[in-house]
Formats: sequence, C-alpha cells, structure tokens
Amino acid sequence: MAIEQKIISNIIDAVGSLYSTKIEADKIVIQETRREFEGQITAVTFPFTKFSRKTPEQTGAEIGEYVKDHIDEVTDFNVIKGFLNFSIADAYWTDRLLNTIINSNYGQSEPRGKRVMVEYSSPNTNKPLHLGHVRNNLLGYSVAQILSANGYDVIKANLVNDRGIHICKSMLAWQQFGNNETPETSGLKGDHLVGKYYVVFDREYKKQIAELLVSGATEEEAKKNAPVIKQAQEMLLKWEANDPEVKELWARMNGWVYEGFGETYKRLGVDFKKYYYESDTYLLGKDIIDEGLASGVFFRKEDGSVWIDLTADGLDQKLVLRADGTSVYITQDLGTAQLKYDDFKMDESIYVVGNEQDYHFKVLFLILDKLGKSWAKGLFHLSYGMVDLPSGKMKSREGTVVDADDLMDEMIRTAKDRTEELGKVEGFTEEEKARLYEMIGLGALKFFLLKVEPKKRLLFDPNESIDFQGHTGPFIQYTHARIRSVLSKALYQGRLTQDYPQKLTALEKELIVDLAKYPEVIAAAAKEYSPAQIANYVFELAKLFNKFYHEESILKADDAAVRNFRLDLASATASVISKSMGLLGILVPDRM
Repeated sequence: MAIEQKIISNIIDAVGSLYSTKIEADKIVIQETRREFEGQITAVTFPFTKFSRKTPEQTGAEIGEYVKDHIDEVTDFNVIKGFLNFSIADAYWTDRLLNTIINSNYGQSEPRGKRVMVEYSSPNTNKPLHLGHVRNNLLGYSVAQILSANGYDVIKANLVNDRGIHICKSMLAWQQFGNNETPETSGLKGDHLVGKYYVVFDREYKKQIAELLVSGATEEEAKKNAPVIKQAQEMLLKWEANDPEVKELWARMNGWVYEGFGETYKRLGVDFKKYYYESDTYLLGKDIIDEGLASGVFFRKEDGSVWIDLTADGLDQKLVLRADGTSVYITQDLGTAQLKYDDFKMDESIYVVGNEQDYHFKVLFLILDKLGKSWAKGLFHLSYGMVDLPSGKMKSREGTVVDADDLMDEMIRTAKDRTEELGKVEGFTEEEKARLYEMIGLGALKFFLLKVEPKKRLLFDPNESIDFQGHTGPFIQYTHARIRSVLSKALYQGRLTQDYPQKLTALEKELIVDLAKYPEVIAAAAKEYSPAQIANYVFELAKLFNKFYHEESILKADDAAVRNFRLDLASATASVISKSMGLLGILVPDRM
C-alpha cells in the first residue's frame, strides 16, 4: 500500500478513535507538502474541526500524533494552520526508488477494461495542414498517449472532410488553370499542389465578383452569379450523382492530398488506427432522424423540414433535416457518431475540435442523449483555442496560411542555428546532426504548443520556443542528454544499489518525491485531457535535476555506495523524463 493510502486509512481511524466520528476516504484531502515547509505529504485538517470542536492546529496535532504512532514510515509531523505535514522516513523513499520507480514499466497502469476513441486532425482535402492543425494533431495524439498510459484501450481516429463545395473549388481551378500539373511535374507535395488551386479559385472568384460589380450587380448578386461559383456548384451536383469524370478527378486529387498528409503526419509523429471519410458518412443520420420523429424527439414543420426544440435546455430550435430531405452537418454528425459506436463500442469518445465549434457539440451531444443513446454520456468535446503568431491571425483563403511543413522546416533551421552557436555538436556526423536538429526543432514546437492548457488561445513565438535555458522542450532535452552523458561516463549498465542504509540528502529526497508523483500526474492529465500537466511536471523535474546535478556530486562522490545510488537516481530521472516527453510525442536525445 502506498504511503498516501496508509495515511488516509489512519486518519479515518484517528477521527473515529479521537472524535467518535466515521468519515469516508473521499472527504480526506491529501496533497504534496509545499516546498517551504518540512515534510512530504500534507493532510488538510479544516474539515475535521467540526468533529473535534477544536482549532485546526489542535486538531492537526492530535491526528498527527495518532498517525505517527501507527505508521512506522512517518518519522515526524508539523502543523501550519489547517495543514498537517508528515515527514516520511528516508528508507521509504529509497525503497520506492529502487523497487518501483526504477522499473521499466513505471507509470504504465494496468488495463482498465475501458475503450476510448480520440478523434483528431479532421483535415479538409483542399489545402495542406496549417498551424491550427498542428495544435490539433499534437493535442489529440498526446491525449491518446496519456490515456493509453493510464490503462485505457485507445483508438486514434481521423474524420477526413473529403467532399463538398470547398473540395470542388480546388478541383475546378485545377481543371481550368492546371495544365495537367501533378506533384511529380511541379515538384510540390500533393497537398500543397491542391492547396495552390484553392487559392487560384479564390483569386478568380474575386476577380469575377469585381467585374460583375462594375457591370451594376449588387454584391450579393455578384457573389451568387460569378461563373466559377456556379461551375463549382454544378460540379458538386455531378459528384453527388456519381458522374464518372468528376469522381475520377476527385479521387486523383484527393490521392495527392493523402500522400502529402501522410508525409506531414509522419514528420509530426502522429498516427491513426481508423480513418473515416465524409464521402462515406455524409448520407448517414437520416435513419436517426426517422427514429427521433417516431419517438417525438424531433418535429416536422409545415415546409417538411425537421427540427428539435432545445429552448427548455437554454439553447434554441435546431434544424436537423432540410425540407428537401437533404442533410445538414448535425445530421451526418449524428450518423457518424452512431457508426463509430457500432464499429468500436467505446466507453468514451473525445472530439478534438477548435472552440468555434463549442455550440455545435453541445447540441450534438444533447440530441444523442435525448434520443436515448446510452453511450452519449461518454462523449466529450476537447475544445481548444486558436494559435496566433506574433505577426497576427492566420488566414487560409488568401494563401497566407502558416503551413505546417514550412513551420517545421523553420523550427529545424532555428534549432540548427542555436545549437551551432552554442557549439553543442562537436564529434557528431552530418547524419547525427540532422537527426538532432529535427529532434530539437520539433521538440520545441510540440512542447510550446502543449505546455498551455488546451482551452487557452496562445501566441506561438518560434524564437522563444527554442531556448536551452527557458521553459522549453530543448531545456528538458538538454537535461536528458546531460544525464545520459553522466551515465555513459560511468559505464552505467543498470541498477547498482541493492540496499542503501545512508541518510538521504534534502535534494536526493526531493528528487525521489518528484519522481514518485509521476503516476498521479498521468492520472490527473488523463482525467482532465490535459497534456499541459505532463509538460509542466517534466519541466519542474528537469529543473530539479539540474539543481541536484550542480549541488551534489555524482561521479566524484566520496563514497562508492553514494555514487552508485546517485547513478541509479539519475537513471530513473532520465527514464521518467523520456517517458513524460514521449507522452507529448517528443523524442529526447542521448547526446547534445
């Protein structure tokens, strides 16, 4: 039993014995002792004063004495106002390091028997992935990794928006202006080539609108009657009618895009177990509409359109099927949600989508609940804020989007410049340098985007993100490389310490206490779907190790037992840093 559980159990006994009151374990708040106080584990005593009828200090002192008398590992306690701080024996922390933390599977929970789907990325096949997609992909992938470490069976899914008017715009522009250009003939990645024609369409559309305005049309008329928009709409109708020529062009251009996306995903280090395509799912949901009409959840208006009234839930009336019987987004989302559940029978399903869709998902989940779908309670919208650059908000149609591939190239170039300035690559081959620059550049990007809570809008500054001394990925990567260097010099092969009777120094104990928190941090990050909790934990761990490294000698320790123990402690720290960064999708180098 972990010491925290022992303390909770003994506080229950103490309150029963001292104040003749039975309390439940969930009423006891246990937390880490603040660094400025003596001790490692703190219990909050304010709730117990109503039973003791004494001050928080007196109550804490009485409970503290009881716990100290009943748990061998508790060597002392002190009370600061309503906080009871326990000091735990060095032997306990030594044992925790050598028999738990140092194990290769440390931090990986046993299977929970629960399945979770994390749906992320959800790109459109008319343009390349951009900075906003990067945050989405990194967030979705990291949440999936964290849930997997917490014992869940995780399915990573990607719903690709591969049909619709926006796709036809790229297709039409390529057809009219492309001169049969291909990724091979142009030297462009497939997604970049298709994105180029989305921009070409927009430019031509604006030109035609301007011409119509000059000829006396209103803005609304010009937007509606511009020849290219009419042609794109006609192309969509042909696609829906399975026109073979349009379908062939669609399949060819989407094929280019998927190849391009595949390269970007591989470089970003994200993957998917299941792909869903809107071209397969856009007609889904009509059965659910019939089901809802039959049960009275939906109602039909005089024009034949189908609605749901959510005013009693503080929302409004929502259209779920047009009068002509065609779907709206919510229709196909209802159908896709059912399809995903039928495919995998998951206990939870997490949608990683930007906060501009908050209302949409509130409505979607509410409708599924009202339809009596038992699995609707397990649906969650992981909403995240936009990413800005110092130069301002991104725009896509003007062709000024911050492209994901360009961004990664820029990060790697910056990593190369910074690393070479610091002279950290002596003795590296060109291939090793290239691998290191990619590791540092992408590590900087990922850490910067994941260290902020998902809901917050963030300003991404590429220069600030690559700082070997700041709150950054490269700082943590450098710490890992520093530890591996120490272990390499010691020819460290694995655990050296069998028994360690020596007293721990304050920093040794602090480092072990920090390492001991790792499983709890994973559990908290999984509960909140928050990679930021992992990012900030591993940053603090790296910072603490650097303090330990500067103040306590490892290789030159006077006593061989102390040296060996500190090597074991350093190795365990490197392992937890590597695992934590792995949960963020970040690789750590052994040399820097």
